[in-house]
Amino acid sequence: MTSSNPKSILIAMEDLKIRPVTEEDAPAITGLYNPYITNTTITFEEEPVSAEEMLQRIHKVLAIPFPWLCAEVNGRLAGYAYAARWRERSAYRFVAESTIYMDPAFSGQGIGRQLYIELLNQLRAAGMHTVMGVITIPNPASIALHESLGFVKVAHFPEVGYKFNQWLDVGYWQLTFAEACRNQLKN
Repeated sequence: MTSSNPKSILIAMEDLKIRPVTEEDAPAITGLYNPYITNTTITFEEEPVSAEEMLQRIHKVLAIPFPWLCAEVNGRLAGYAYAARWRERSAYRFVAESTIYMDPAFSGQGIGRQLYIELLNQLRAAGMHTVMGVITIPNPASIALHESLGFVKVAHFPEVGYKFNQWLDVGYWQLTFAEACRNQLKN
């Protein structure tokens, strides 16, 4: 098994466990996420978050209810993915926005793809019609992941974010589950 990250931890897929988030995951999720805030433009957040704030975010997502999943390798958090409301108005109730973050040590091994596939499967089963992926551009790895799973770029917003003394573009990628929504509306 190879990886594009020279500091990666090579794993066998049988060591991978994808499971629902628990409250006890908040500190590890915070530890994984905060370097994205302080070192990258992948997120537009600019101040690190506390484990307490992350726990509140987890509760908010689970209360909708939408899935929040963790990828774990031998007890270590390798990544997480969740969905949230894309917009608040009721007409958007069948649209979710997806989010995924990976520990760089586990990049390039297909873990993120497996995690995202499970998230999408759960969203489809819940009757979602559309999933939106919002990506800071450039981010070739995230774009490649989304497009490999069937997402299509539907929008590009130039210079809508400002972080680290630079203007940043954002793109929207969309995946539609037409049949899942039709079944939900029949019920």
